Amino acid sequence: MTLNTSIAQHRLGLVLFALAMGGFAIGTTEFATMSLLPYFAQGLGIDAPTAGHVISAYALGVVVGAPVLAVLGARLPRRRLLMLLMALFALGNGLSGLAPTYHWMLLFRFLSGLPHGAYFGFAALVATSLVPENRRTWAVGRMFLGLTCATILGVPLANWLGQALGWRWSFGLVALLGLITMLLVRLFAPLSPADEAASPLRELGALARGQVWLTLGIGAIGFGGLFAVYTYLADTLHDVTRVSPEATPLVLSVLGIGLTAGNLFIPHYADRALMRTAGLMLLWSAFALALYPFMAGNVWTISLSVFMIGLGGALGTVLQTRLMDVAEDAQGLAAALNHSAFNTANALGPFLGGLAIAGGHGWTSTGWVGCGLALGGFALWLVSAAVDRRNGSRPCAA
Repeated sequence: MTLNTSIAQHRLGLVLFALAMGGFAIGTTEFATMSLLPYFAQGLGIDAPTAGHVISAYALGVVVGAPVLAVLGARLPRRRLLMLLMALFALGNGLSGLAPTYHWMLLFRFLSGLPHGAYFGFAALVATSLVPENRRTWAVGRMFLGLTCATILGVPLANWLGQALGWRWSFGLVALLGLITMLLVRLFAPLSPADEAASPLRELGALARGQVWLTLGIGAIGFGGLFAVYTYLADTLHDVTRVSPEATPLVLSVLGIGLTAGNLFIPHYADRALMRTAGLMLLWSAFALALYPFMAGNVWTISLSVFMIGLGGALGTVLQTRLMDVAEDAQGLAAALNHSAFNTANALGPFLGGLAIAGGHGWTSTGWVGCGLALGGFALWLVSAAVDRRNGSRPCAA
């Protein structure tokens, strides 16, 4: 390796670290808020079901903000746009920590969710612009490591802080992480001029492409299985596996380890055969989720099962690159919508899993629900691959 190459690799690493820090901040607030629900429910004088609406408000912000901010920011230089998105994120979380009432909390969590999808979408575009064509998914995977590491480090830290000093300090921590991300992006992200040909109308053109909708559908349905299991995992550990309360966070963190491992290794294969890897990841998820009911009775086997399910989370990275391919010249909106799709999965999976549990099928029935969702995503993958073949491209390598 030459000196110039070494310097270039070091610079790339700093850029990806800066982008990943934003993912770490976003992942921390998205997942830690669930574990802090009893504390801010008590602090705001509301019951737990009502407090759950606060989490829904954030998800709604993600779904709304991703397309709106991607379209509005189409003509801004990407470094400046990323800094503005993180400023909005830090503001929303800082205000969440100061919320005087439940209704203000709803508003501030919605505000916090607005930049989520647009940040990841444009961060992915910046990451892929710095590497050769055959390393794009690798770059996206490295950027997503911030999100996956948040489930291992950020969430326990925020939860501990919330218990030790109060839940408001946890949102303050996330706001600080947002400000640190702004500084890192300012220092290390490349300053590239705005695309003069970009426009809100061109970005909206992504919505006219069938493959964009098919890819979003794969994520919205196929990824729902992971959330179906994760949402009710603590209850399963308590009532089925019968682990101690102290061991529950350790098993939950195994999912984050699986997500991180998947994003470290799967992108190498996706860069060689993107669509084939997406299809295999869906089948892997269906297999892992189908095993979950049989492995839930023992702490060691359920930990292995959760790790296997976590590996399937690399599907998000693969679909991020796929969306940039099929969106052609409207990549900003399509890349941001990836996270609207996954928040749809985050709503669909727990909803269907809850129906199965309420129907008397037990906590582990979420595995069967998840398996069905993964196979549903694979069915859409087959349609997308068929469209590729009809249009003359090679679906397994595209």
